Amino acid sequence: MSNLKETNNSSAEKALNILLAFAPYNNEMGTTQLSVKLGMHKSTTSRLIKLLVATDFLQQNPMTKKYMLGRSAQKIGNATTRSLDSRLLAIAQPCLTELSQQVGESVALELLVGTNVVLAMNVEGPSHIRFNFQQGELLPINVAAGAKVILAHSTPEFLEICLQQKFERFNDNTIVSKEVYRHQLMEIRKTGIAYDRGERYQDTHAIAVPIANSEGPPKVAVVIAGPAFRLNDQFLTSVVTPLRQTAEKISKLLFY
Repeated sequence: MSNLKETNNSSAEKALNILLAFAPYNNEMGTTQLSVKLGMHKSTTSRLIKLLVATDFLQQNPMTKKYMLGRSAQKIGNATTRSLDSRLLAIAQPCLTELSQQVGESVALELLVGTNVVLAMNVEGPSHIRFNFQQGELLPINVAAGAKVILAHSTPEFLEICLQQKFERFNDNTIVSKEVYRHQLMEIRKTGIAYDRGERYQDTHAIAVPIANSEGPPKVAVVIAGPAFRLNDQFLTSVVTPLRQTAEKISKLLFY
């Protein structure tokens, strides 16, 4: 009984080490690469990978036959983000509230979690017609303004990993071409500003800027969103300065 328990514990520890090997960027790896990296026998690595794939903790790229973190790992990551980013949220809350009151629209934080972007926090605008964010929602990276500005500043390697996901078309404004998307990110990187001009919901516009991170590429963006008829070109131009000031303020309070 004792030997069985020790074997189970050892297998569990090895499986966890396989998952941890993908941190922090979730780069694709094959069985041989993982076994060498972790110093495990290839047959043991292969057996544990099959188990992790079966439980959706890993997924296999059908083109490269290599592996990356799967849906189950993503769910845990999302839950962890909601609980562990309390400092960020506590600091950002009053800043977002101030910005919302200043510009008269809804404001939110979009946060990078693994290779996905989620809505981490929102402050509803004071206007009668406003955009309601769904906190914790997983955002399509091809349309969300915050996701665009975060990925525009990411490393080329990390971006390519993110671009392995399929782009969903929501309407005629949606970008589904990966090449067009890459070109748009290049422009966003130059300006430091990203937009969603009705690319998910045709009657909704948004603008986003990143929060600087001294430890690497930005993982958080401040977003203003609202009805398209109010968030016209004139309005979007007018809020660039207060939006950037809010992002800089949050960054400094986080000691970035």
